[in-house]
Amino acid sequence: MAIKHKWIFFNLIGAVVFVGLLLGGTALGLNLITRHGKTVIAPDFTNMTVEEATEAARKAHLGVKVVDSVFVRRLNAGVVYRQSPKAGATVKRGRSIFLTINSIIPRKVVMPNLSGYSVIEARAELQNRGLTLGRLNYVRDIATNNVLQQTMGGRPVAPGDLVVSGSTIDLTVGLGREDATTIVPRLIGMKMVRAVDVLHEKYLNVGRIIFDAPALSYADSVNAVVYRQDLEGARRTLGTHVNIYLTQDRSKLPAQ
Repeated sequence: MAIKHKWIFFNLIGAVVFVGLLLGGTALGLNLITRHGKTVIAPDFTNMTVEEATEAARKAHLGVKVVDSVFVRRLNAGVVYRQSPKAGATVKRGRSIFLTINSIIPRKVVMPNLSGYSVIEARAELQNRGLTLGRLNYVRDIATNNVLQQTMGGRPVAPGDLVVSGSTIDLTVGLGREDATTIVPRLIGMKMVRAVDVLHEKYLNVGRIIFDAPALSYADSVNAVVYRQDLEGARRTLGTHVNIYLTQDRSKLPAQ
């Protein structure tokens, strides 16, 4: 009888160990497949060549894919203009960052009809068309952040018009009596293009762009980072202009 009890006991122990190993192995396998917990911060590839972006991505355990191009007259041909996910985003190791590069030859795209879109929707549609969101001009209206008009260079641009890829489109949008304010985000350490994007995400405009030294070229300004800004953390009306101060000397960045 004692032998039978021992046999049952050891079989139960064996079963428990087997189940434990099985569960552990399954968890390990899933961890390897999904790379659970293995995340990195997406670098800023702005103004890099595709070769430079590829190398920077490799060092960050990421990949890059060129998926679109725009034409920005003052930017060097073939360099990265925009990326998705954005610089600073937390992504899984091994994933690809999609790049939009500056083309050599300007191409034209069809201007969409943004009337009735929200600012977020309009911004996404402009980026999909290879266009750039410029200034947000707020006017009193029933609905906040509802697009009322689209302009380029101060003149209305009609849906269906052909415009050069990379062109800047300004939007006139509504401002209601409620939900008319936002918090100015921290921009320190961001490159210029990213800082402008973050301001737009908060329904704000970039004001004056002040360099600590004369920019030698547009590429220099793209590579410069924000070392000082106005109104950080303040609550302001939508459409407020925020001045940013740029440098290529990263030693000027404040301590974190």
